[in-house]
Amino acid sequence: MGKALDGVRVLDMTHVQSGPSATQILAWMGADVVKLEAPSGDITRRQLRDRPGVDSLYFTMLNSNKRSITLNTKSPEGKRIFLDLVRRSDVLVENFAPGALDRMGFTWEVLAEANPRLVYASIKGFGPGVYADFKAYEVIAQAMGGSMSTTGFEDGPPLATGAQIGDSGTGMHTVAGILAALYQRVHTGRGQRVQVAMQDAVLNLCRVKLRDQQRLAHGPLSEYPNDDFTDEVPRSGNASGGGQPGWAVRTAPGGPNDYVYVIIQPAGWAPIARLIGRPELAEDPEWATPEARLGRLDKAFALIEEWSRELPKWDVLSALNAHNIPCGPIMSTREIIEDPTLRENGVVTEVDHPERGSYHTVTSPIRLSDSSVDVSRSPLLGEHNPDIYRDELGLTSEELAELASNGVI
Repeated sequence: MGKALDGVRVLDMTHVQSGPSATQILAWMGADVVKLEAPSGDITRRQLRDRPGVDSLYFTMLNSNKRSITLNTKSPEGKRIFLDLVRRSDVLVENFAPGALDRMGFTWEVLAEANPRLVYASIKGFGPGVYADFKAYEVIAQAMGGSMSTTGFEDGPPLATGAQIGDSGTGMHTVAGILAALYQRVHTGRGQRVQVAMQDAVLNLCRVKLRDQQRLAHGPLSEYPNDDFTDEVPRSGNASGGGQPGWAVRTAPGGPNDYVYVIIQPAGWAPIARLIGRPELAEDPEWATPEARLGRLDKAFALIEEWSRELPKWDVLSALNAHNIPCGPIMSTREIIEDPTLRENGVVTEVDHPERGSYHTVTSPIRLSDSSVDVSRSPLLGEHNPDIYRDELGLTSEELAELASNGVI
């Protein structure tokens, strides 16, 4: 069975996380992703190493299913080879600092002239304007995209989320743009630019907070547990902030991740009341309706916690699910990587690497019925130089050796 993106060549000039996360999704979908690295390699090959002298997990977990070539695109010979690669590619993806490729002479106009069918995707920290030249990192994008100001508890500082919504979240948005551009090319025959900013992507993921910012004009947000409201959406701890109230309740034995997140739906209150040994609350007018409970949600969840803290979280989960009450355990990273269901479903998989041995990684969250995902290891630096330069561009072994000696590859 073929892959969804069979026949699509992606020239991957990305590094660190936002770009590689996007091109890895394309590789999982079947695109031939050729990672073009400087002769020194993507910096994440050496960052956060857990073992000396081998590619880090940071690199391997963001660059599976790709091929690697090296090229000094600042050298005259490297520039010529680069344009040859562009002519053979369907997609070019980069996440350099603003204007970096332009300064090298590879403006959108130059690239489009070399390959009018090229889809050229760029990831930047910010869009045009006063922020354009700011340096962007994961948590900076969270800070400026609305996430940090609305994450944490009311009496505490703004907090970053552990989910990489600035980097990998932007990567997923970039994938959507690339696929849309490839689809439009089918009809127009032309490529186009795809531009995604990290701040914009985080903001898109925080749209419900902008919803609530506008709702504040009409009074306090009753779904929030906060006592006081200003003219800004507050931090509201673990509250769901949506139509159905939720909270993380403690379970036994009381470790840092011994919690279960519970949502109280209208139909769920009566079975919860019976489960926690307080069946009378199902009929009590001060507790029986969502409107009655709205002003005492903290007390409602405290009552649930009096019951849950005496049981292990998986027992709490089982008891709640038996009554069709929405809930989920707080799963630690260790529990996730060891979870048998995630392993059986291939969400977490083990990959062999020739230098570092086996390691675990996540696989594609996107499942296509006619295009399976097979995760292969990340490439070694320049591993595919002969395949691309000799077998595809037609360079001789002598020319390759000369390019290597001159620092071009």
